[in-house]
Amino acid sequence: MVQHVLVTGGAGYIGAHACKALGRAGFVPVVFDNFATGWREAVKFGPSVEGDLMNPADIAAAFVQYRPVAVMHFAALSLVGESMADPAKYWRVNVNGALNLIEAAVAAGCLNFVFSSTCATYGDQDGVVLTEDTPQRPINSYGASKRAIEEMLANFGTAFGLQHVIFRYFNVAGADPDGEVGEQHRPETHLIPLMLDAVDGRRPALTVFGTDYPTPDGTCLRDYVHVCDLVDAHVLGLNWLLDGRGSTAFNLGSGTGFSVREVIAAASIVTNRPVPVTYGARRAGDAAALVSGSDRARTVLGWQPQRSTMDIMIRDAHDWGNRPGFAT
Repeated sequence: MVQHVLVTGGAGYIGAHACKALGRAGFVPVVFDNFATGWREAVKFGPSVEGDLMNPADIAAAFVQYRPVAVMHFAALSLVGESMADPAKYWRVNVNGALNLIEAAVAAGCLNFVFSSTCATYGDQDGVVLTEDTPQRPINSYGASKRAIEEMLANFGTAFGLQHVIFRYFNVAGADPDGEVGEQHRPETHLIPLMLDAVDGRRPALTVFGTDYPTPDGTCLRDYVHVCDLVDAHVLGLNWLLDGRGSTAFNLGSGTGFSVREVIAAASIVTNRPVPVTYGARRAGDAAALVSGSDRARTVLGWQPQRSTMDIMIRDAHDWGNRPGFAT
């Protein structure tokens, strides 16, 4: 029996990798994307629906056509700086879009929901290793919007039996080692691809925002997880729901923090080239340190990350960036 999974944002970085993982696991991923920032060339592993989460009719039509057994919801605005400058945009698009999707899922009787959340829901907690029990105190509109959606899922669970697995990501990096999909944003904002663009001459330099944080070298400290390990967890989460194990949340990270300067040093070693760097002021909404406690995903979900070392993440990203990329 064919089991379709509706993947919102399935033409984006994480969504496209999730579609490949779903196909490998025997599901048929159905990409739902408006292609504003996603890439049509990334739709390789199943059918697609061009639609917008702000239009409930588009979502309802996808449920009618494919009758998915579950939803994986990746589609969202995710730029911290932009969310600080334009909070209304993040509340309108992220929260209203999720509400439309959740309502459509419940109406269609699709009661299994895997949600892409973020460690930004925890806020800045002075270098505490963050676990699923850490109080959520977002300090930017992006994190606040994701926290609101988590609460929405809980409300719909109580009212309608919507079962959900929430994944709170730390910094996602790397690319498919087979080279079928990779990281390319419009615009690019993530540290590792920006850094590798500077190494390879596609931009003049990497800008480091802030060197006066209360961290060992003054730059922000972050936890990184390989995108392939991340989406493997999503497939495990989907099977968790299909097995009827109930609603829960998991952090996804490596459990190790790297400063921006440490990532730059690692890239220089992996590529055997210097990273051109300039320095700028702190960005509003950036926490000093975000490091994951991901033991629960390992012990409860059975997640076994295979590629989440800094050298592998940088090498996979660099290999992807040096293949023929998507047309811009």
